[in-house]
Amino acid sequence: MIDINGATLGGPLNVATANTPITAMRSAQRTPTDLRVVIDLKKAVTPKSFTLTPNAQYGNRLVVDLFDNPADAAPPPPPAPNVATVPAVPVTPSKPEIKLPPAPAGKRDIVVVIDAGHGGEDPGASGSRGQHEKDVVLSIARELQRQVNGLKGFRAELTRTGDYFIPLRGRTEIARKKGADLFVSIHADAAPSTAAFGASVFALSDRGATSETARWLADSENRSDLIGGAGNVSLDDKDRMLAGVLLDLSMTASLTSSLNVGQKVLSNIGRVTPLHKQRVEQAGFMVLKSPDIPSILVETGFISNANEASKLATASHQQALARSISSGVRQFFQQNPPPGTYIAWLRDSGKIAQGPRDHRVSPGETLAMIAVRYQVSAATLRSANKLSSDELKVGQTLTIPGTELAAKE
Repeated sequence: MIDINGATLGGPLNVATANTPITAMRSAQRTPTDLRVVIDLKKAVTPKSFTLTPNAQYGNRLVVDLFDNPADAAPPPPPAPNVATVPAVPVTPSKPEIKLPPAPAGKRDIVVVIDAGHGGEDPGASGSRGQHEKDVVLSIARELQRQVNGLKGFRAELTRTGDYFIPLRGRTEIARKKGADLFVSIHADAAPSTAAFGASVFALSDRGATSETARWLADSENRSDLIGGAGNVSLDDKDRMLAGVLLDLSMTASLTSSLNVGQKVLSNIGRVTPLHKQRVEQAGFMVLKSPDIPSILVETGFISNANEASKLATASHQQALARSISSGVRQFFQQNPPPGTYIAWLRDSGKIAQGPRDHRVSPGETLAMIAVRYQVSAATLRSANKLSSDELKVGQTLTIPGTELAAKE
């Protein structure tokens, strides 16, 4: 059944159905402006659809391909000796079953994959005293892993544990295979001017997100890959249009989370070292382009600045940077724990104090959805933000009140 808004039938539905799974086609106007086309089938099929732009002969077109699925065909019954043949009874095929992933359960660890930039034959930037970015960031990554692993309910993994090179897409593949809930890439910046200083945090730019969604849709290998962090939605059996919607939603959610966790990390880093920018910056870094994993890139300072290069080489400064990144990650996941994790169980049990915080409205979000996410009532949100209705605007910032437990503490 296909519903087409803003359309009427311009001619009869004359379709040759011989040697096809189609028995008949019919149509009706659901409303004066909306058309419904019904395709009667002999058996279950896999639909794929796409649109074509107008050409000299045709206008805008919606193409629907129906592929036979042999697995859905019933096997022929074995011959039964000495039994009269019974006339076959036609069976109307049932609608293909939609398999939903099981609801997350348990108290698993939140997985943070830490990526030390560069490595091996790629030294990265170099300091005035011979420091190499690849060595400095590996030390910081190891310290960050140690600190994250010291948090109950968290587990940190490294993309590289020594001085060797990993291709950029290989780093995100490692994160996906390890079931990452967050990807943190550690770098040390460089600039032509030795006076440049300060730490930065980057998330993916909107332009990079759009181009990466298109690449995933175009790449046949990626179409059989998984989205959803822990890998619970496959694109391989999805119609192209549906796959595009799923990827767009996943990328939007990941980018929103990336900006959120990035701001918390940046705020904490600002307590131990000067900042180059006061807000999370956005760029098309390759390692940030996972559509299913929130990802940030932390520039810990300018190794091209002699003063910062000296600090970056000291264990005490590396520990302070790692501690600030770890604190930002912990704060983010206490407010946004993935379902089925130990931290989610703590939050749902009322064992995590939550103070007031802000939420920026994303496309498609409603007041009710935001209320459920933060476990407050819609009435509480209306009151806290002095809203006269439930209507929200994209980009609008809402204040989320603290929990009672947070108020007591």
